[in-house]
Amino acid sequence: MYEAFYGLKGKPFQLNPDPAFLYASRGHKSALAYLKYGMYQGEGFIVITGEIGTGKTTLIRSLLEQLDRQKVVAAQLVSTQLDAENLLRAVATAFGIPVKTPHKAELLAEIEAYLTALVPRRKRALLIVDEAQNLSPRAVEELRMLSNFQLGNHALLQSVLVGQPELREVMRSARMKQLRQRVIASYHLGPMDRQETQGYIEHRLARVGWVGDPQFDAQAMDEIYAATGGVPRRINTLCNRLLLSGYLAEKHVFRGEDVRAVTAEMKDEGGLDLAVSQEEGSPALAEAEPAGERATAYRAAGAGRGHLAGDFHPGQGLELAGGLGSSEGMDPVSLQQRLLRLERAMFTVLDLLSELVRKESSGAPGAKPAARQREQG
Repeated sequence: MYEAFYGLKGKPFQLNPDPAFLYASRGHKSALAYLKYGMYQGEGFIVITGEIGTGKTTLIRSLLEQLDRQKVVAAQLVSTQLDAENLLRAVATAFGIPVKTPHKAELLAEIEAYLTALVPRRKRALLIVDEAQNLSPRAVEELRMLSNFQLGNHALLQSVLVGQPELREVMRSARMKQLRQRVIASYHLGPMDRQETQGYIEHRLARVGWVGDPQFDAQAMDEIYAATGGVPRRINTLCNRLLLSGYLAEKHVFRGEDVRAVTAEMKDEGGLDLAVSQEEGSPALAEAEPAGERATAYRAAGAGRGHLAGDFHPGQGLELAGGLGSSEGMDPVSLQQRLLRLERAMFTVLDLLSELVRKESSGAPGAKPAARQREQG
């Protein structure tokens, strides 16, 4: 609707993942580098996590477009609400293997035969499992068993697990130790910063022929970042609505008050998962973030983090700076956002410690030892 008014050739802020619109933020470039490193190894598991809407699916589709189809046979699972045996059937179907038997042993034999047949053709198999946080522990174990298929020293299958942060909790469980040892690369994709948010908006507009109409002043960009927390899907939702309102009001320049008006309207409708704290009116991520996870800034890769090979340790190889990372060159909104997250995390930890000390010192009936509280919490 507004495309013709602004002289655009298409929709710049569509919600469907499109690799043609992939913006090379620091986090996305790092995640892609980890994916390519893992692919080069040709074995084991690659794990990519991130909050909803941070661009994981777009990233994977970009990777798929770059694969050499003469060397890699890729299959993707997007429905993971499956039990262990149905997961094996889904894997077979994704690779185009006819499922002729209800028996697990025979199905595994068919999958292994298919993967082995790729070797003489100088091809290898890649399985991408999206929304992997929904997998049951038994289903994850089946994926690990598939990674056991080998021909000599040649691994027959490599897998990429993509999911929300809950996937990391699954991976940390004691029963996943063997799988963790097979993770050769992992990366957590975080939100973009203020500068990247502006670059992202301008990049998407440029992809559809934008030549400066409409314009966004600096305050408008500040407000967009504050409202979305730098999460791509939220940015798309807000900017799409902003351009529509601009078309209806015949505006060619967006200012801070325009963004605030649209944000307030969408908040009233419940149409945007805003990153603005309703209690404090300050920039903050919509979901609460645990201390030491996304509440920490990472110098190595913007808001993301990753590690290569070895065991699966979320913070391995990272340079931490008091929970804030480097504030050099950081805009005030981003710095305030991180300070607020760190402050909330610190108060939460202090409250928990105070309660534990009080119960242990008083010897109150029903008080649980601290170790057991941590286990059950």
